[in-house]
Amino acid sequence: MTPAPVRWPDAADPAIRGDLTVAVAYITPAGGAVVTSVSPVGLGDREAGLISFTTSLGFPKKLERILRNPHVSLAYHTREHGFAATDSYVLVQGAASVDLQPSPQRLAQLRQASEPFLGETKRGPIWDWLLREYHQERVFVDVDIRRVTVWPDLTARGTVTVTGADRPEMATGQKPPKNGTDPRVDVSAVARRIGGLPHRVLAYQGADGLPVIVPVAVSGHDDTGLHLDVPPGLLPPGGRRAGLLAHAFQPQCIGLGMRTLTGWLTVTDEGALYAPHTSKGLAAPPYKTLLTVSNGLLAKHGLRRARRDGTAERLRQLAARDPVN
Repeated sequence: MTPAPVRWPDAADPAIRGDLTVAVAYITPAGGAVVTSVSPVGLGDREAGLISFTTSLGFPKKLERILRNPHVSLAYHTREHGFAATDSYVLVQGAASVDLQPSPQRLAQLRQASEPFLGETKRGPIWDWLLREYHQERVFVDVDIRRVTVWPDLTARGTVTVTGADRPEMATGQKPPKNGTDPRVDVSAVARRIGGLPHRVLAYQGADGLPVIVPVAVSGHDDTGLHLDVPPGLLPPGGRRAGLLAHAFQPQCIGLGMRTLTGWLTVTDEGALYAPHTSKGLAAPPYKTLLTVSNGLLAKHGLRRARRDGTAERLRQLAARDPVN
């Protein structure tokens, strides 16, 4: 029997419809979580219990992991440069499906939905050629909502409300990786690079397999890792793989910075310690024309590479399989 759709509550609607940038987390094969940022431009069907966002074949690893394990989450964690008049922190969790070949109608609807958030689309013979792959080769990720959790404050403090499946018990600790749990990158360099990126969230795999994304602050660092300040009750005790995102963005996302980390999280009575194992950064120029040209060229290159190395066909084969729920 197909479960009834989980419609997001009124308290979540302004953030879902109006946030410019949100955090998206997915699960790694080792049971960790990767968290990155996307601009969902308000895509979703409340009556059907669906939230959507788009990505590109130029990021095949993300798509492949979502296709292999569809458990994903979105955190509406910052109102900056968006349209939502609310202070709520909203966590949407569910199971994803990937539309690798969206219809022309859906692509046209995406372009229309994007313009209030990202600005008017550049048009003309040269721009149409440059941006053809960027606009016409988008991939949609549709999330069938299982649970919506809302806190009244962006710091995820206060009385929580849950719509959909009950929140599970706290996850148990995970087995440490064979290479150990200590930092594998320079912690001081990581702390310096995220120093100017004010929006920070942490993601880990919950007891029900769905990623959990919580807001965090970095209170300090040393050779053992980043010391995190997290609201009480949001992190399970023990050790586990976790992902961390730090990012900043300007109006219409013209100019942004992002750093994504994977590593080992240890939570004790003394606090939370994050030992980073990998660190990757991304920056986009704060000039619209330059950003648009870069997006167009990257989309062309990414699509050609995906077709040349078989990535596109591999993703189609994965998408054709029965999903693992």
